[in-house]
Amino acid sequence: MACNRPVVTELDALTGKKTEKTIALPSVFNCPIRSDLINIVHRDLNKNHHQAHGINPRVGLMYSAESWGTGRAVARIPRVAGGGTHRSGQAAFGNMTRGGHMYSPKTTFRRIHRRVNLKLRRYAIVSAIAASAIPALVIARGHKIQNIPEIPLVLSHDSVAQIKKTKDAVKCLKAIGAYDDVERVIASRRIRAGKGKWRNRRHVQRRGPLVIYNDNKSGLTRAFRNIPGVDLCKVTRLNLLKLAPGAHCGRLIIWTSDAFEALDKIYGTYADAKPVKGKKGFLLPHACMTVTDIPRILHSEAVARVIRKKATLVKRAPRRNPLRNYERRVELNPFAAELRRRAQEPAAKKGKKFTPERKAEMKKNRALRKAMIKALFA
Repeated sequence: MACNRPVVTELDALTGKKTEKTIALPSVFNCPIRSDLINIVHRDLNKNHHQAHGINPRVGLMYSAESWGTGRAVARIPRVAGGGTHRSGQAAFGNMTRGGHMYSPKTTFRRIHRRVNLKLRRYAIVSAIAASAIPALVIARGHKIQNIPEIPLVLSHDSVAQIKKTKDAVKCLKAIGAYDDVERVIASRRIRAGKGKWRNRRHVQRRGPLVIYNDNKSGLTRAFRNIPGVDLCKVTRLNLLKLAPGAHCGRLIIWTSDAFEALDKIYGTYADAKPVKGKKGFLLPHACMTVTDIPRILHSEAVARVIRKKATLVKRAPRRNPLRNYERRVELNPFAAELRRRAQEPAAKKGKKFTPERKAEMKKNRALRKAMIKALFA
């Protein structure tokens, strides 16, 4: 839920003081804020004002040219027909030839524009409206709202109807504390980087407040339209490109009281639970989770009562091959230690150094064996 305030105080547009009237907060401000949908929809809608540009697909091919074939000791590229001029006989059509077609030209029949689902557009718009009521998101977007008394900022329709000229609109912005954001816009104006400065869009600047109204007959549009950074939009024709410029939600919005009260009729309420007139099948979206504090949910008594107890895992010893692992082999066969000791004895004897007594004994034994063999074969 984006905003929990029950009512919003109405301000006088000329003095900036609070009036006695309070307006109930429309249900659209309690919609979930989906910045991912705003990004997707803005990306596709922003492509729909692009103009197709490219070259004629027949450029470089409008010659009566034909290849001469083989046998003339020239390339088989098509050549211009006719005679009597220097152009006749010259190569044509190829991208390497004079007056030929461009290699891989841009075409005007590319897929430039995008179609966005209607429900997706409406979901993105209500998310952008809900984000405009969060002061943290408005500040994060770069707006100067330190002197603004309240967000959402709602101005009295009767006082706004008296604004006819730009000087009155500037006076209004100063009275409600929104002119600081206009000064930020004026200070940000600079020359565009890149080739766009050659193409009738030389300067760039930031976006300021958005004024949303409902009465076409008032002079509001003529009064605010010449102030840098200020945009105007009718409440029945809200546009995501204005509500979230650059796909960044949280724009500073100045509402007139009649436009603010019309939001429930345009987008419906959660209490009705049925589509409003003019928006077939559209209901205000609900958040998937009303409480986003995951640790609080996991440690709550209601969850702990139904979940299984934490299982204690018995740590098993790793399997060891007794043919390779001596310790495991001794566990299965205690006699394996004795066998291993016996197998190592001859190797120890071979490496042992003979003492002089042992050498004398061995010499004596050899002489005795020779004598016995000699006696046997005598």
